[in-house]
Amino acid sequence: MNKKYQRYIEYIVNDIELPYFINMKEMYGLSEKEYPLVLSKVFNQPVTIKSNRVYDQNGNRIYFENSDGFWEKYEYDTNGNKIYSEDSYGFWEKYEYDTNGNEIYYEDSNGVIEDNR
Repeated sequence: MNKKYQRYIEYIVNDIELPYFINMKEMYGLSEKEYPLVLSKVFNQPVTIKSNRVYDQNGNRIYFENSDGFWEKYEYDTNGNKIYSEDSYGFWEKYEYDTNGNEIYYEDSNGVIEDNR
């Protein structure tokens, strides 16, 4: 990758806002083959894209977006347990697990808290 193109990609990575797919296409004019390059840098890991769904190297879905701009993003711990999710409506969820992978804590933006510690 030449330095000018590399600087352009870095600019996009630092500038892009959600929803990612819509903005990569409409704001930056990127082709679909450039999406993994940008999103790998946004998510700081190699990604795979299938039908506006982004997966990490472990096969966990870390981002989804539909054509209306609705999006969801997810984070996982080293054991593949979902620890956080949020969406474009402002809804979020947090999870915690014990050493056996059992969910011991849940909290969401509606004020629901389940603490089984």
